Amino acid sequence: MTTIPADRPAKRSVPWLLIVCGCIIAGMAFGPRSAMGFFQLPMLAEKGWDRTTFGLAMAIQNLLWGLGQPVFGAIADRYGTWRVLSFGGLLYAAGLALMATADTPTMLHISGGVLVGLGVAASSFSIVLASFGRNTPPEKRSVVFGIGTAAGSAGMFVFAPVSQGLIDAYGWSDTLMIMSAMMLLIPILAIPLVGNSRTGSVPQAQYEQSMGAALREAFAHRSYLLLVSGFFVCGFQVAFITAHFPAYIGDLGIDARYAVLALAFIGFFNIIGSLAAGVIGQKYSKPMFLALIYIGRSIAITAFLILPQTPTAVIVFSIVMGLLWLSTVPPTNALVAIMFGTRYLGMLGGLVFLSHQIGSFLGVWLGGYLYDAFGSYDPVWWLGVALGIFAAIVHWPIAERPVDRPALAPAE
Repeated sequence: MTTIPADRPAKRSVPWLLIVCGCIIAGMAFGPRSAMGFFQLPMLAEKGWDRTTFGLAMAIQNLLWGLGQPVFGAIADRYGTWRVLSFGGLLYAAGLALMATADTPTMLHISGGVLVGLGVAASSFSIVLASFGRNTPPEKRSVVFGIGTAAGSAGMFVFAPVSQGLIDAYGWSDTLMIMSAMMLLIPILAIPLVGNSRTGSVPQAQYEQSMGAALREAFAHRSYLLLVSGFFVCGFQVAFITAHFPAYIGDLGIDARYAVLALAFIGFFNIIGSLAAGVIGQKYSKPMFLALIYIGRSIAITAFLILPQTPTAVIVFSIVMGLLWLSTVPPTNALVAIMFGTRYLGMLGGLVFLSHQIGSFLGVWLGGYLYDAFGSYDPVWWLGVALGIFAAIVHWPIAERPVDRPALAPAE
């Protein structure tokens, strides 16, 4: 392998048009899928399906999101971010439209599961963040990752009350059709995000490395493997809450408006948490910060389960979880960029996210399956507590430094 010198001067300014458009896309892509929990009860009431049926569709969605992420990330790295985001928007729109008209469980699993999952994979903030990383100088990268993640959180904050309001006014099916039409704006918004891994505005010394060599290097790197295993837990916890928390609140006998407030508070405080995580990750140890986030989640879930579960407790829990929700994303993506540079950030970051989505699949599916088996969500809640402790342990020894490469300048 040889080292490629930068052949043009570094541009240290932040590309704000790219950032703004990418943030809007992140919010639009994250919003509908984070509001899926509001569709569960009205859809099941009309169709006569059980929660396992809906839970499996959402689990498939999360799994396909994860499986598609490294593939679409690699395509974006090579052929351009705009192409992938545009395809994702169209696929997302098709999935939501077909989900609105699904009349069998199989059709629900194909539309809301496979198509929406792949649509999110190709249009989500992970693809956007890879473009941010290639066009933002290292000293500002963690903060910009925080801004992009916060934008996804803003989508959750906006779509929670909007989706419930639309469902109340027009029904769940028409609401999905409205959201489908909105996804058609993504190809237009993605225009400023043209370019691939070789056309970023921030040059850096890097290996002329094949995709296969990059994968072998990553999976031989202990800290990367620890990062992959720990991010599984994030997916398990947040996907379970997203899909099942509205129904859980209803099971407690708490008024349905608190379910809307809960996801809205999670989304709003997720914005604060994501921005703060970007700043903290730029200044302090990212592995230690991640370990503390997972410990904090386990403490919050434990307190929510053992203390009286009142409407006030639901709101407090939602605020705390919101602060910790996607605060894992900026330091996680920044660690991948530190370890390997940004040449294959879309693919390698996508593989970390695949682990997240495998966890999401299990969290969503087990939520429905164990509820139908035992009549309670408690087993999944407590499993989430144990996994949070596991994640804190595996993040602790991660080394925050570039992979050793002879004759290679330190990766930015």
